[in-house]
Amino acid sequence: MGANDSATRSRRLPVLGAGTGWGALGVVAFSLTFPATRAALPAFGPVTVGLGRAVLAAVLAGACLALTRSRLPAAGQLRRLGMVSAGVVVGFPICSSLALRDATAAHAAVLTGLLPAATAAVAVLRAGERPPRLFWAACALGVTTVLVFAAVQGGGQLRVEDLWLLAAVALGALGYAEGGALARELGGWRVISWALVLSLPLLLPVSVAGFLSHPPQSPAAGAWIGLLYVSAISMFAGFYAWYRGLAEGGIAKISQLQLAQPVLTMGWSVLLLGERVGAATLLAGLAVVAAVGLTQRTRGSTTVLPSDDPASR
Repeated sequence: MGANDSATRSRRLPVLGAGTGWGALGVVAFSLTFPATRAALPAFGPVTVGLGRAVLAAVLAGACLALTRSRLPAAGQLRRLGMVSAGVVVGFPICSSLALRDATAAHAAVLTGLLPAATAAVAVLRAGERPPRLFWAACALGVTTVLVFAAVQGGGQLRVEDLWLLAAVALGALGYAEGGALARELGGWRVISWALVLSLPLLLPVSVAGFLSHPPQSPAAGAWIGLLYVSAISMFAGFYAWYRGLAEGGIAKISQLQLAQPVLTMGWSVLLLGERVGAATLLAGLAVVAAVGLTQRTRGSTTVLPSDDPASR
């Protein structure tokens, strides 16, 4: 094969950029969140697991900001960080924790499979991105798969825990899209760090009150591991990778990697929690992976603004 033929074929093959790699790393980190939450909930309760995780994560974030002598964001950035905090520091964790009191991790994973589509829609409104039609077609395939699978699993009925999960999706989409756009200016780790630190005055008293009203119920090692995971990884380290991926690869496009997260979460649920997942899950998983592949092949019309300060990443 000649050099020209090789070059032509290389141009035709999809190239996975750094944004995709960082985004995928974030998805893997987040895929363990629901199993870890389920493991911690019986011992610590929804307030400690949902909001107390952010208090622990804020300590880590504050230390990182202090060590790097990071400057306080501008006034406009602070307002946007408030939206990130409302979405992913407060909203998504507490809503999902309340849902997981009754829902299995696998069931929750199915409904939150709507999060990529919701994030893409918010990105269009907030970040000015305009993905091509093929992107939306692939996105629709993923959403349809999630909805059909949820209907089969839940008998077509929405329960209270489903409403909590849908609220988590809406709030999470806002936090993801706004945080991804802001990461282009501040860097991914600074976005989640400032969001955590700025929300600490609100979270600390609520978390203490929740801890006192629901003291730990003889937590086993698994409960402690679950709480530490959602604090250090789900609430902090995972967001570094995720926001950097959104900033480098485009919010609408990279957010679709989360279509694979329900499948990963179900796998962890089987391995770590002993939850049962049937053959329908495998079929849905194949369709979801196919949708992810299609979204990652789209090209061209997604607006991506690079950070002016590469070192801030």
